[in-house]
Amino acid sequence: MINLTKFQIIFLMKNILTLFSLFFFIFGFSQKSLLQSGPMVGYCEVKEAAIWLQTKENASVKVSYYAIENPKHVFYTENYTTTKESGFTYHIILDQLLPGKKYNYTIYINNKKVDLTYETSFSSKKLWQWREDAPDFTIAFGSCMYINETAFDRPGKPYGSGYNIFESISKKNPDIMIWGGDNTYLRETDWDSKTGIYHRNTHSRAIKEIQPLLAKTQNFAVWDDHDYGPDDSDRSFYNKHITQKAFKDFWANKTYGMHPNQNEGVFSTFIWGDAQFFLLDDRFFRSPNRRITGEKAMLGSAQLEWLIDALSSSSSNFKVIVIGGQVINEFPDSENYGHFPEEKETLLREITDNKIKGVLFLTGDRHFAELSVLPRENTYPLYDWTVSPLTSGVVSNTVLQEKNKYKVAGSTFIQHNFGTISFTGNKENRQMKLTLFDINGNELWNKIILKKELE
Repeated sequence: MINLTKFQIIFLMKNILTLFSLFFFIFGFSQKSLLQSGPMVGYCEVKEAAIWLQTKENASVKVSYYAIENPKHVFYTENYTTTKESGFTYHIILDQLLPGKKYNYTIYINNKKVDLTYETSFSSKKLWQWREDAPDFTIAFGSCMYINETAFDRPGKPYGSGYNIFESISKKNPDIMIWGGDNTYLRETDWDSKTGIYHRNTHSRAIKEIQPLLAKTQNFAVWDDHDYGPDDSDRSFYNKHITQKAFKDFWANKTYGMHPNQNEGVFSTFIWGDAQFFLLDDRFFRSPNRRITGEKAMLGSAQLEWLIDALSSSSSNFKVIVIGGQVINEFPDSENYGHFPEEKETLLREITDNKIKGVLFLTGDRHFAELSVLPRENTYPLYDWTVSPLTSGVVSNTVLQEKNKYKVAGSTFIQHNFGTISFTGNKENRQMKLTLFDINGNELWNKIILKKELE
């Protein structure tokens, strides 16, 4: 038998504890190193929410979560496996929620907790109808996110910059972030293959500056040409079903198209508080610009009818239509809805004829910000707020000469920017406040629109 002194025993125990600590640190770090990007909060409803994440290889993933008012009552999801087929992404559904609660959550990879340095939380939808005024809340909005990758970028000055804008958005603590299209930029090396398409989405999503925003804010998205295909792409793009699958894999919207199994387009809708958001697809059904014959369409008849039906049946005070390109501006030398005059006229006429109240268009694409207002006889004007770009190159000052007759003076800003819309006030005094911010979160411009002004 080996006899050890008291000091030898203490020394040995300390070393054993150190070794155990080092083992668990290394093991825990190895699990974190398997996390490619995320977690990201997707849609949140009264009884369920979606958490998205991406791993670097096949891995088992799950989520634990608890209401912050009751931290001892922890729920766990099942274990799920990420696969290469879906780019090692997974949408984990949390289905033990109560209404109007804030939750903290933790992700596990291969049954080991992943420690993150930023907040991971979400809130379930509040049950306020018939009980109280609609809750106040804020959405953030931006479009055109270019993330540099030198090996595949065009020569010269990098097109992307200012990634700290995502940290500025996160500090505003929005309830929802809506990504307004061109959320990644497919390159010439990308759009011809699934490998390239998934590489580009993976590369854009992985930057460190974006992770805190993804982890604590609901995220919804539409696409535009650069995350759909090549520049100015339309319904003829041969790989649109692959980019559609990538969009579904990398975002966690509630739906894509008119029903879960539809393989046509990515349009959808969701409700938060007294606002309903209509997320449109301006690419999948779009007719080619150079085609001379046939009907000119951007949304296509099926999506347009769905939109008019959904707007007509909505009981929300505010109806925010999110689309990649501008709607009200019809300047011929820019890419806007004016190039599809019959379909645009149909949409605007149906909004008027069906007496649809509270409509605001929220658009991106243009690499500058501005507000356009279309007056209408015997009813409220239609607003179109363009917010762009997040990190992509900024348009030249020549755009100031663009003859957009509906532009609101003082609303144009040619710089990196993002916007918020705050929905506040009691039932009689409900309003939207549009606020534009620079890359560092400093206010550039704002406008208040009262609910009664949209009736």
